[in-house]
Amino acid sequence: MVKKLVSVFCICAYFGLAHAQIPQEIWKESEQIEKQIKKTSFPDRVYNIKDFGAKEGNNGEIFCHEAINLAILTCSQAGGGTVLVPPGEFLTGPITLKSNVNLHLEEGAYLKFSSEKYLYTPTVLTRWEGVDCYNLHPLIYAYGESNIAITGKGIIDGQASNDNWWSMCGAPHYGWKEGMTAQKNGGRNKLLMYAKTFAPIDKRQMTFEDGLRPQLINLYRCNTILIENVTLKNSPFWVIHPLFCESLTVRGVKVSSHGPNSDGCDPESSKNVLIENCIFDTGDDCIAIKSGRNADGRKWNVPSENIIVRNCEMKDGHGGVVVGSEISGGYKNLFVENCKMDSPNLERVIRIKTNNCRGGVIENIYVRNIEVGECREAVLKINLQYENREKCDRSFPPVVRHVYLDNVTSEKSKYGVLITGYDDRVNIEDIHVTNSRFNNVEKKGNLITGAKDVVLNEVYINGNKVRK
Repeated sequence: MVKKLVSVFCICAYFGLAHAQIPQEIWKESEQIEKQIKKTSFPDRVYNIKDFGAKEGNNGEIFCHEAINLAILTCSQAGGGTVLVPPGEFLTGPITLKSNVNLHLEEGAYLKFSSEKYLYTPTVLTRWEGVDCYNLHPLIYAYGESNIAITGKGIIDGQASNDNWWSMCGAPHYGWKEGMTAQKNGGRNKLLMYAKTFAPIDKRQMTFEDGLRPQLINLYRCNTILIENVTLKNSPFWVIHPLFCESLTVRGVKVSSHGPNSDGCDPESSKNVLIENCIFDTGDDCIAIKSGRNADGRKWNVPSENIIVRNCEMKDGHGGVVVGSEISGGYKNLFVENCKMDSPNLERVIRIKTNNCRGGVIENIYVRNIEVGECREAVLKINLQYENREKCDRSFPPVVRHVYLDNVTSEKSKYGVLITGYDDRVNIEDIHVTNSRFNNVEKKGNLITGAKDVVLNEVYINGNKVRK
C-alpha cells in the first residue's frame, strides 16, 4: 500500500504539485499500522515486592532483585498480574521480566540499580551496537516473553555516572583514566572481529573486562509490550532497546540520560511500534531505529518496520528521530508527526546515517508538523558516509529513498537540508521537503551531494524561497 502511494506522490511531484501536503492516504496507512499493535492485558492480581522480602533503603547493603524476580516469577506462573513497587527507595541488581507481568511503579517508587558489576553476570544473549553476543545482563531484561509491561509514575534509575559505567566508554571526559576497564581496551574491536569472521554466537562471550556496558531495558524476541509513564534515568548504555520485538507501545515515558551512547529508544529489527507523548533528553540519539550491523544484520535480514512517533518532545541528543547506523537489515515505513524539538545540544532533527559496510534499503520516511526551536547542524541530514574509517567489507552500499518532510519549521540551524551521498553512484533518491521554513540558517542553506530527485517546494530559508 505504501509503495503504491509513493508512486502517486512522485507523479504529483513530476507535474509540479509537490508543494501539496503528503497525501492523507499515507497517514491513513499509519492508522492501519497502529491497529495491528496488540495491547497488553493483565489479570486483576497484585504481588507487592515487600511481601517477597524487598526492603527500602539499607544504605546499599541489601539488594532487592531476588525479591523482585521472585515476585515476577510467582506472578507469571500464577497466570499473570501486576508486580507492585510501592513508594520508597529500593536498591536492586538485574531484573528479568516474565510473560503476563506488569511491573508497576507507584508514584513515589524509586528503583535504583547498583553499579556493582558482578551482579550483571552471568551474561545473556543480546546485541551490542548491532552485533550478536552474550554480554552483561541488562538492568531489566526479557527473552521470548509476551504480554509484558513496565508502567507507573515511579523512577527507574540506572545510577550510571562518570564514576562507574560511563567511564568504560574509554573517553577521559566521561571519567576514564589510564588502566581502567574500557571498551577501548579491545572489547568492541573483539566483538566486531567475531562478527567479521562469522564466529558462532555462543563463542562471543563478552566479559566485564571487555567494557561493553549493558542496556537499561533490553527486550529480546518479545511481543505485546507496554512501557508507560515511567521516568528512566542514567543508563549505562542504550536506555530502551527492543530487539526482534513486535507490538510495542512506549507512551508518556520521560528519558533523561546524558552518558555516552545514551540513546533514548532504539527499536532494532522490530515491527509495529508506537512511541508517543514521550520526552527525550539524552547524550546520544533520542530515537534511533536499527536492524543489525554489517554481516550480523544481513545474516538475519530482519528489517525494522512500521514505526510511529508522535507528540514527543526532544531536547538534547545527537538526533531527534534517527535511522541507523546499524541498519543492515533495512528499514521501511516510519511516520513522525506533531513533535517539538529544541536544544542547542540537539544536533539534527531527522537523521539517516549509514555507510557502504552496512547495505540495506531505507525507505518510506514520512514526517509532518514538526516545530524546532533550534538544532546545531541540520533539520534533515542524510549521510551515507557515516563512520568512514570503519574497517570492513565495503561492497554493500545502502539505498535511501522516499523521504518526505512536510510543514517543518526551525528557528536556528547551520543547514536546512544536508545530504551526503557517494561520488561514484547515486543511492539517495526521491527526497521531498514541502511547506517548510528554516530561519537563522548559518550556512548557505542546503548542501546536497550524491542524490537525485530532491524536490524542495514552498521551502523558505531565512525568509527566502528556495528555488530548485
